[in-house]
Amino acid sequence: MKIRRILSVFLLTVLLSTMFCIAPAYALEDPDIQAAAALLVDADTGHVLYAKNENVRRAPASLTKLMVSLLVMEALERGELKLDQPITATVSSLANLTPDSSTADIRAGETLTVEQLLYCMLLVSANEVGDIIGEAYCGSVGAFIDLMNQRAMELGCTNTNFVNSSGLDDPNHYTTAWDLYLITREVMKYDTFMTICNSKSYTVPETNISGARELHTTNGLISNWRYLGYLYDGAVGIKTGTTPEAGRCLVSSAKRSGRSLVSVMLGAGLSEDGRIMSFLETARLFDWGFDNFVFTKVTDEDKLYAVPVELSKETDTIMVHPEETTEVLLPKDLVPETDLTYKLDLPESVDAPIAAGQRLGTVTVIYNGEEYAVVPLLAVSDVSSSRFLIIKRTIQQYLAMPYVRIGLIALAVLILVLVIWIRLTRTRRRYRRGGKRYRGRSR
Repeated sequence: MKIRRILSVFLLTVLLSTMFCIAPAYALEDPDIQAAAALLVDADTGHVLYAKNENVRRAPASLTKLMVSLLVMEALERGELKLDQPITATVSSLANLTPDSSTADIRAGETLTVEQLLYCMLLVSANEVGDIIGEAYCGSVGAFIDLMNQRAMELGCTNTNFVNSSGLDDPNHYTTAWDLYLITREVMKYDTFMTICNSKSYTVPETNISGARELHTTNGLISNWRYLGYLYDGAVGIKTGTTPEAGRCLVSSAKRSGRSLVSVMLGAGLSEDGRIMSFLETARLFDWGFDNFVFTKVTDEDKLYAVPVELSKETDTIMVHPEETTEVLLPKDLVPETDLTYKLDLPESVDAPIAAGQRLGTVTVIYNGEEYAVVPLLAVSDVSSSRFLIIKRTIQQYLAMPYVRIGLIALAVLILVLVIWIRLTRTRRRYRRGGKRYRGRSR
């Protein structure tokens, strides 16, 4: 009988605990990307949505050409190069081309424009182009490589070193997924680059040496001319890369429903059935990013905070509110009230006068230790000041100054000494007068 009672109590306890227990928040599933390193970043905010070995040095293969592209875009912007500017390939600029290199078959003495060279480099990954442009722009290939490294340092690429412009394997030629993102983020600002790297094909007109060339992109996410079964709806560019050391690499971007993501995939391989994993895993990572993250309201312009006010007889507090209602990209299952941290940066008090709309502080939205938004806090209304309180504080502040205090103490001591001296002097005079009268009567 006792055993039955104990069992009944136990079952009832379990039932009640399951009824009133709050289910834990849904944890975002790890996509477990099959590559040596990977990165997914929201292009608009710069927030990292996924990262795997993003700071581990890797051989970048032809993703090196993203830095070449950036230097060319910046030179075009400064007017130091022009898209229609002809450049002639020299023997020295083709010296580093290996027999197994990807190439556009550009020969010494052949002249192409800067634009045509860029299409050759970004669509078919022609290894000779970087040296051809680099030598023409900097005077030597070595000087151009130095410029590549200098620009990488300026962008904050702390784990990057280039020894060539093509991406051919070399122990001293390396970068990381994060550094490649920094380079990609910068070069994506140029419409010319995005137009070229997103082109499925391009025809290089007949040159002084060669007939017309038909180029087709190596990027299976935007074209099925070379590879079937990898097209990704919304994919935009950017660059592929493959060497024995680097494996299959891809930097890509994609757009969907007004959102834009950038992906970096390094060191992917082939599946058991020969499928190219850099394409498959990039597409899967894009789907994961688009499906699991949504724009969430993190600040409301109607939210009010109170700040003490001084120097006013009108009120002793002023209300402030966020400058705007802010939305940021966050996991779709996130609950802002419990999962976000709000850090208020407001003074202990503010002095009147205060104008409506005046910035008095900020509110910072933090998720998982990362700042997602910093929004100014503005005064809701005007607050006038009191002239009497201002004068009173001015006097108090003046009297609180060290040298003023010392002066007042010295003055007080001086007055005290003067008072004592006057009293002593009067006492002496009275004594003398009293002595003379006494002597006069004794006569």
